[in-house]
Amino acid sequence: MSPNVWKYGLAVLALLGLVFLLRNISILENWNCSTVSALSRLQSHIHTSLSGPVPMFHHNHTFCAQLGQKASPEEELEEHSLLNSITWPGPPSASAPVALLKTSDPAHSSFTILPSENEGHWYVGDQLEVTVQVYDFKGRPKGYGGDFLLARLHSPEYRAGVAGVVLDHKNGLYSVRFLLLWEGSAQVEVTMVHSSEAVAVLQRLREKRPDRVYFKSLYHLGLQSETTVCNMCLPPDRGPLCDYTDSRTLEPWYCYKPRMLSCHTRINHAKGGYLKGITTNKEAALFRSGVNIKVPIRASGKDAISVLPSRTESRSVKPDAVNQATSGYYYEDWWRPLVGVAMRQFNSSAITLCLTNKVVYMYGDSTIRQWFEFLVDVLPDLKEFNLRSPKLVGPFMAVDSTHNILVTYRCHGPPIRFSTIMASELRYIANELDGLSGGPNTVVALSIWSHFSTFPVEVYIRRLRHIRKAVARLLDRAPGTLVVIRSANPQALDQQVSLYNSDWFSQQLDTVLRAMFKGLDVLVVDAWQMSVAHRHPHLLHPPPAIVRNMIDVMLSHVCP
Repeated sequence: MSPNVWKYGLAVLALLGLVFLLRNISILENWNCSTVSALSRLQSHIHTSLSGPVPMFHHNHTFCAQLGQKASPEEELEEHSLLNSITWPGPPSASAPVALLKTSDPAHSSFTILPSENEGHWYVGDQLEVTVQVYDFKGRPKGYGGDFLLARLHSPEYRAGVAGVVLDHKNGLYSVRFLLLWEGSAQVEVTMVHSSEAVAVLQRLREKRPDRVYFKSLYHLGLQSETTVCNMCLPPDRGPLCDYTDSRTLEPWYCYKPRMLSCHTRINHAKGGYLKGITTNKEAALFRSGVNIKVPIRASGKDAISVLPSRTESRSVKPDAVNQATSGYYYEDWWRPLVGVAMRQFNSSAITLCLTNKVVYMYGDSTIRQWFEFLVDVLPDLKEFNLRSPKLVGPFMAVDSTHNILVTYRCHGPPIRFSTIMASELRYIANELDGLSGGPNTVVALSIWSHFSTFPVEVYIRRLRHIRKAVARLLDRAPGTLVVIRSANPQALDQQVSLYNSDWFSQQLDTVLRAMFKGLDVLVVDAWQMSVAHRHPHLLHPPPAIVRNMIDVMLSHVCP
């Protein structure tokens, strides 16, 4: 074949290919990039959004907070009060970061048990006070506060434990107070979760880098598929956006628009990943496992006491801050609340009897999904109905037809860092609550905290505000409904987990949650103190021994 024929043939094929491309481009829906340069920029952005650098947020801590429905003057006042309530002391403001050797060192720090005021004796009903002195890596006392400490008083012999109340004196000294609630041995344990300098880094990340976890969605139509980056707030100058703001709650959610598909072809939602390199080398040194993340502080002197029986037949409890802050304690691995209805222990038959003719709706993150899984595991007649839902994602449903029990679980709406969820299954808790009839045979259990740790607190306040309004509407139309809210809990931490899901983030959100639902007729299950006080190590998903106690707390209110 002559070279000219080859040449003409290639030219014809190229021309046909160009015509085919132009024809397809002309029929695309919502095509709004009118110039070649705009198309090039958008294609480049979408290509790099998942395979290369992820689009960064503007470093403006109000960028996310201003999205969504505008708050009323009363809501703005409440938000201001909530933010003030979680204000955290920290290092003196300075242009340069504190040198590592001048940061808090748990290995050099120590705690001291203060003498008893009762001639050296401690009695049940008294308080034990401990002083903690924090030192830096050179052994010098710190001159400012802000270290994040956790403390518990426990007894391996009695499988007993209670969380301590920590007071920061903002000068390197801390007081920890414990209620003495059982006779016999009691040992003090104080842990530095993060140094004050590390907490300052976490504060910066929360306000300036809510993009450190990013999300993605798959778009599909016919033979075409595209994946783009999504989040609660995306810089609009990086490309056209698909707006998935909820029409009822006005909770915002956005994805970058695909190159070749329309916004309504979205198929699913998934966690995209975690950004790397969000701290400097000096900041990274503040998050070292075994050095300055969740390291025990040693005792200066003895670390244990012996508690004698109460000196009176019925000792009155002083209504001070320590008593009010302590929700309960463990004895023989059984959680004993200090307020509310009497705690009962439920075996499988007692659970079945309690839940007969009842419906239990569970909404939220994986920590409330644990409750669903627990009930399915321990109740022999409660059978999970196969909805063909993705494992660990849901929605899930279990039925006991013999005893007329229905238990369901559904995850909360975005942001949620689960694996792939169908877009059609993304629901907001407030909307789900508005669809419930409620009544004396209805239990609603909620848990929503872990997936909000990477966002400014204003975002969490807004979400809880919608849920609180929906809870109030539910209780108004069906007063007999029991609404249970599971609080946050501490977890195992390493460097990466600290930057995205630190206990400090969780503790801040937990404080906000409790304040926002105070005064409403709901039951708060104190997962935080139930985890801190227990002998098991901290886990994001607490072990069955703790989950069983949480279920017992809930059922004690269902069937008092």
